[in-house]
Amino acid sequence: MEFLVKSGSPEKQRSACIVVGVFEPRRLSHAAEVLDEISEGYLSSLLRRGDIEGKVGQVLFLHHVPNVLSERVLLVGCGKERELTETQYKQIIEKTISTLNDTGALEAICFLSELHIKGRDSYWAVRQAIEATQDSLYNFDQFKTNKDNTRRPLRKLTFNVPSRKELTRAELALQHGLAISAGMKLCKDLANMPPNICTPLYLSQQAQELDQRFDKITTEVVDTEQMKALGMNSYLAVAQGSANPAYMSIINYQGGPTDQKPIVLVGKGLTFDSGGISLKPGAGMDEMKYDMGGAASVFGALEAIAQLDLGINVIGVIAGAENMPSSKAYRPGDILTTMAGLTVEVLNTDAEGRLVLCDALTYVERFDPECVIDVATLTGACIMALGHNISALMSPHKGMVHEILGASNQTGDKAWQLPMDDDFQKQLDSPFADMANIGGRPAGSITAACFLSRFTKAYNWAHLDIAGTAWRSGANKGATGRPVPLLTQFVINRSEQEIAELDA
Repeated sequence: MEFLVKSGSPEKQRSACIVVGVFEPRRLSHAAEVLDEISEGYLSSLLRRGDIEGKVGQVLFLHHVPNVLSERVLLVGCGKERELTETQYKQIIEKTISTLNDTGALEAICFLSELHIKGRDSYWAVRQAIEATQDSLYNFDQFKTNKDNTRRPLRKLTFNVPSRKELTRAELALQHGLAISAGMKLCKDLANMPPNICTPLYLSQQAQELDQRFDKITTEVVDTEQMKALGMNSYLAVAQGSANPAYMSIINYQGGPTDQKPIVLVGKGLTFDSGGISLKPGAGMDEMKYDMGGAASVFGALEAIAQLDLGINVIGVIAGAENMPSSKAYRPGDILTTMAGLTVEVLNTDAEGRLVLCDALTYVERFDPECVIDVATLTGACIMALGHNISALMSPHKGMVHEILGASNQTGDKAWQLPMDDDFQKQLDSPFADMANIGGRPAGSITAACFLSRFTKAYNWAHLDIAGTAWRSGANKGATGRPVPLLTQFVINRSEQEIAELDA
């Protein structure tokens, strides 16, 4: 779908449909008031009759409104004017898009991007509207023989901003919104793919495809034999029970000078996690294809970064493996020697993500990174702590925490910091090895991060646990595309810092 931004008066718009808001209780938005005036009170007469109250989610489609150049007018309920929240704004946009699609409107101009949301400007409103639109239109139907095709889908949507001086920021919002939406789509497509197709090999092939599509990306694939030579025994132990071998993909985006230290994003890519010998319960096990959600989000962030052509160096590491039970699988009680030389006693083979990531985090030392963020669907304990709307953030580096939470606030891709005090480290004590791979039930997300922290001493590092936010269950089951917005915004902010320093 084509997106545009402009600044114009509602009465001058000639379109298939013009979209304006109605507040509770039966109050017209500014743009709607303009249309009401030229239509000689037509809209306000409908409000007096009670045709629409203005509650969030209400819609009223009007044809041939007197003196209005556009063929149709869509009134959308926006709730109470001074209490409009960010979540409600996104709901309003999604409702608008579904209504336009259902009615067969091919194009529309939307004045909802002018709505007032406390602390947010036109840039935010336009960008969030684009991302919400693309998210609502997403449909994973590659494996359906009868596809649900909209009769006449919306093809062009224009967002209006209040003044011409805001157009430059709105154009930037358009650029950012489209790139991040493309990254989220790639993330969702990969995560929703069935595990008999999306194997570690498939992930490596998708990494090579990025190499082919973008001039500034080069991809290297590290196979099992190379991992053995590197001493990545912990990573390989997780994969040894599967017929699908492990592959680690290194996606190098070179947008900055060759001597600029890269930001490294490491994604857990367990394309299916049965739990191994410590087998998971059967109910809901199909959703363990989403255990590569961290890797999918790194793919998505690289897609967005490359589309934006950011002037910064970023390396994405895709740690692909599959955790299966078999006669060759690793066992509870095994002791593994990691790439870093530290030994780990396996107490639970379902705590496999940290065993893959610890070797990947050791591997990235060779890049002399500016900073490293690992992203993983790591612990069920994270869901118990923060639910399904907030990702857990853990890091010993206050500066990185501040930056990541800032990116979270900018995008609405929510994250929350959990503590990582040294007191938690003792839960990982083992009588037989340097550490155990689990620290018991208390503070399970934190002790998982503490485990990873032992392999990240050489650089600034942060950990995002996205077990609760990477996908939805139930009737609307599917990948969310998170935390692509957060990761991309973090890199955008770092890129802007680099430019500012160069200009200085």
